[in-house]
Amino acid sequence: MASNIGIMDSAYFVGRNEILTWINNRLQLNLSRIEEAASGAVQCQMMDMTYPGVVPMHKVNFDAKTEYDMIQNYKVLQEVFNKLKIEKHLEVNRLVKGRPLDNLEFLQWLKRYCDSVNGGIMNENYNPVERRCKGGKDRYPKGSQKSSKSLQANNLPNPGSGDTVGLNKTSGPKQGKPYAAAGGANSSGEVQALSKEITDLKLSVDLLEKERDFYFAKLRDIEILCQTSELEELPMAVAIKKILYAADAKESPLAEAQEYLYQSMNADEKEAETEETDP
Repeated sequence: MASNIGIMDSAYFVGRNEILTWINNRLQLNLSRIEEAASGAVQCQMMDMTYPGVVPMHKVNFDAKTEYDMIQNYKVLQEVFNKLKIEKHLEVNRLVKGRPLDNLEFLQWLKRYCDSVNGGIMNENYNPVERRCKGGKDRYPKGSQKSSKSLQANNLPNPGSGDTVGLNKTSGPKQGKPYAAAGGANSSGEVQALSKEITDLKLSVDLLEKERDFYFAKLRDIEILCQTSELEELPMAVAIKKILYAADAKESPLAEAQEYLYQSMNADEKEAETEETDP
C-alpha cells in the first residue's frame, strides 16, 4: 500500500461535498465547510478509526481554536504517521490557516489512504462519539454548559424583590431594538452565505485548473510520443497529430483523421497485393 500519492492521482479530483459526506458519515459530525477540519482533530480521529488504538486520543483537542492548539493536534498526527512509517509531509503552517484548498488537498489524500486500508471498510465496532468523549476536549466542553445555565439563572427576575417592575419599565423604550437586531442578523447571514459561495467558486476554479493541467499533460505526452523519429511517419501518429494540431475549433478533425487512416490502410493493402503478384 503506497502512502505517496501523486498530485495527478484521481484522489485529488474528489469534490468538496464528497469529502464532507465521508467525514460526517464516518465520524458522526455535521461539518459544512472544509475549513472546519483545519484543526487536525478530524484527521487524527480518521487515523484512529483506520488503526484502532494507535492514536492517543486523550491528546487530541477537538475544541482547538488557536494555531498553537491546532499545531499540537498535527504533532500527534505526525507521530502517528512516523509510527506507521507513512511518508507524508504535513504542511502544518498552511493547514492551520484554514485555507480551503490546502485542507481539501490533504483530506483528499487522507481519504484515498484510508480507503486503501482494508478496502475502505468501516470498523462497525468503532464508536466515534464515544472516542471523542474519552479522548481530548470535545467541541462543547462541560464548563460552557454550566456557565450558560448560571447566566440564565442570574438573568431571571426574583419574584420577591420587585425586579419584575424594573424589567417592565426598562423594556418599554427599547421596543425598536429587536427589529434592528433582526436586520443585523439577516445582513450577517447574507454575508456568510455570500462568503461561502465565493469559497465554493474558488474551490471549483482550482479543481477545474487542476483537471485542465492533468489532461493537458496527457496530451503533451501523446504529442511527444508521436514526434519520435521511429513513429512520426506511421499513419496512426500522423492521424493523431491531425487531431492535435487542428486549428478550426468549430469542426471536429476526427473525420479527416479517420479518412487519412482509411486511405493509408487501403494503400498498404494494394501495395501488399502488388508484391504478391509480382514474379
